[in-house]
Amino acid sequence: MTRVQHWAMTSSRAPFARGSREEAPPGPGQVLVRVAGCGVCHTDLGFWLGDVKTNHPLPLVLGHEVSGFVEEAGEGAEDWLGRAVIVPAVMPCGECRSCTRGLYALCPKQVFPGNDVHGGFASHLVVPARWLCASPETDPARLALQSVVADAVSTPYEAIQRSGLLPGQLAVFVGAGGVGGFGVQIAAALGATVVAIDPDGERRGQALKGGAALALDPKAQDIGAMRRALRDLAKQNGLPSEEWKIFETSGTASGQETAFALLVRGSHLGIVGFTPSPASVVVSRLMALDARAVGNWGCAPERYPEVVALVASGRIAIEPFVDVRPMSGIDTVFTEMAEHRMRRRAVLVPDFA
Repeated sequence: MTRVQHWAMTSSRAPFARGSREEAPPGPGQVLVRVAGCGVCHTDLGFWLGDVKTNHPLPLVLGHEVSGFVEEAGEGAEDWLGRAVIVPAVMPCGECRSCTRGLYALCPKQVFPGNDVHGGFASHLVVPARWLCASPETDPARLALQSVVADAVSTPYEAIQRSGLLPGQLAVFVGAGGVGGFGVQIAAALGATVVAIDPDGERRGQALKGGAALALDPKAQDIGAMRRALRDLAKQNGLPSEEWKIFETSGTASGQETAFALLVRGSHLGIVGFTPSPASVVVSRLMALDARAVGNWGCAPERYPEVVALVASGRIAIEPFVDVRPMSGIDTVFTEMAEHRMRRRAVLVPDFA
């Protein structure tokens, strides 16, 4: 048995409760991961605010962006012992009809740490070994940074892959914080000309440093002005005026409305951000422009090594875009996020003593 220290959500908007539990040894095909770091996602915030209901009853340890070291392994998973790993945010069963067709996000038995089971705001967690992603990073502090690969980096990567983005095409990210900021970097690394749209000046600046060719402020420019700016950029760079790849990564109703309004002929609209708030959009634009809108629930675990390779090569930078905090400061982090004061992706590092 392992004594697991954790910070648990007990009710909406309440302070997280520090506690502990006895964790049984990992069973066949399972591993015990010692957490190096756990990123804080806006989905976690949605759970805490009460906007989204967790599948597991409260109290629940949230956190689905996890990196760490395998300390124990069950039967069949022994090869993972001692290795640095990233735990996918969504882990399918691998055996059902959806999984055998490669439709992992549709798996009815998928495991989502911090929602279906206890997550990563803890010292340890037990997870299936099948979809673990090995990391070449052995330094605990640097491995902690890679926790955001589990969602903030891999989810926009999946969205970009589904869009069929090619070098020399225009990619527009509506929302440049967290997921959107990493999406900007990925699209730029793949050879696209990238535009970031965000009302926050610091995030626009980060997007430019991350490879964006243009950053627009939706508070200073209306839809018409932004359309003209995008057309001008495309013309100046010899880019097509059609088939733009637009990604909604703000997770706001206004962002969704902006993304829909920017569609051109043949556009692909990737819905990556989440909000429970309704948006007012003209859905018929999809028909009139022969465009399409596609959502993605996380990232297929089999793509994770591709993402890690981009990070390891330096084509995607993580450190400048995250804010590392001790896990004991979890209440402060969630408050800052709720008050829109968090400018970077927060990563919580266990500091149980």
